[in-house]
Amino acid sequence: MHVPQILVVDDDLEIRKLLARYMKEQGFRVQLASRCAEVRERIATSQIDLIVLDVMLPDGSGLDLCRDLRSKRSNVPIILLTALKEDVDRIIGLEIGADDYLGKPFNPRELVARIRAVLRRGQDDRSPQDGRGRYLFEGFVADPFARSVVDPGGGNIELTGAEFDLLLIFLTRPGRVLSRDQLLDLTRGRDEDVLDRSIDVLVSRLRRKLAAGGTAQIFKTVRNGGYQFAAKVTHLDERI
Repeated sequence: MHVPQILVVDDDLEIRKLLARYMKEQGFRVQLASRCAEVRERIATSQIDLIVLDVMLPDGSGLDLCRDLRSKRSNVPIILLTALKEDVDRIIGLEIGADDYLGKPFNPRELVARIRAVLRRGQDDRSPQDGRGRYLFEGFVADPFARSVVDPGGGNIELTGAEFDLLLIFLTRPGRVLSRDQLLDLTRGRDEDVLDRSIDVLVSRLRRKLAAGGTAQIFKTVRNGGYQFAAKVTHLDERI
């Protein structure tokens, strides 16, 4: 049985020690880092299943590091730790590809719950919902098993874990108007620290990435309603 390995990145030694001890008690393997350079080294030499990343680091910004990892097409899940209170700062984290965020100070129990939720979403989505296989829409092919999307020209569309999770929700509910509350429930679950705006950010990112092929508007905004996946969805195959 695979035991997830979590990389905790924070320049505060006491926080690193506290989180390492607590996560090990919860059954995780843990590696620690305090600088951006160490993160790159750990990723290159170890199998990391998720990164807990502080925004403020001695040799750079955690936001810049997150952006850099995504630009190099690393899909390892990232949960940001931030002492910044402004919503815009958290939204920036989501825009550049973070899967979740948690403001300081925080309860280690809540962080572990979020880690498990992010890992569970990735694990659950390896098997398609409704027992179906690949999805075809507007010439795109989405494969829940491979967690991949191929455009009409055969090119691969790079999506973060959170983006793919949201796309899969729409693909299994084509034509339905889904409110932000419903989408939050279906993706990460409601809690007081989750921003409704985070759904807007994810939809915006999906629109931008899927519009590259010049297709019609796939995601429709329904005033006072939410979002609707307007494209026709076809199931290409059934998988046992």
